[in-house]
Amino acid sequence: MLILLPPSEGKNQPAGKAQLNLSKLAFADQLLEVRSRLVSKSLATSPCAKAIDVYSGVLYQALDWNSLSATAKARGEKSLLIVSAIFGVLRPSDLIPNYKAKIKSSDWKAALKPALDNLAADLIIDCRSSTYAGVWQAPTDITVAVRVFKKEKGKISVITHLSKKYRGELTRVLLKSGKTPKSPAELLAIAEKHFDCKLIKAKGNLPWYLDLIINY
Repeated sequence: MLILLPPSEGKNQPAGKAQLNLSKLAFADQLLEVRSRLVSKSLATSPCAKAIDVYSGVLYQALDWNSLSATAKARGEKSLLIVSAIFGVLRPSDLIPNYKAKIKSSDWKAALKPALDNLAADLIIDCRSSTYAGVWQAPTDITVAVRVFKKEKGKISVITHLSKKYRGELTRVLLKSGKTPKSPAELLAIAEKHFDCKLIKAKGNLPWYLDLIINY
């Protein structure tokens, strides 16, 4: 299982003395050149903390990493990849500074494709927003993109900003689950214990979709 997460605009300011070391970040060999180009001098000397502690937006609040068990955190360290405008992709424990940047596909498409195409994963769960999904297209046959809808007075419509909250909740459920899903059907079996949801099969260039239906 691989879970793709977006970053968040909201970030905590690291307070420790740790500084950025690009050679120790995930995928250092493949992404060092682009990261070195995008990291400013001020960022290079800014204090750092674990990426999972730096990002503080709605998704990360719902994930509530620090309240997870050691087992769930270990699962997350292996399963989570956080997309970043400056660093490409990160693991939860990668040390990064607080930064502000908008992602550009032109910076990352060429570098991320060889880095991520050969990752061993039975199932990829895509919780990225469209902005961050553009930098790497996961294999559609094993990818389930998570969409969020609200059902109010019998009508179903798309949830925008709060969709991050429910993607964070789903991620938390998956990290806490005693079973790691290896197929879209197994993902649905776990998710439907906590959400009203449905699974839509992959078709053509489109991935599978797991639609979470939030009742209002």
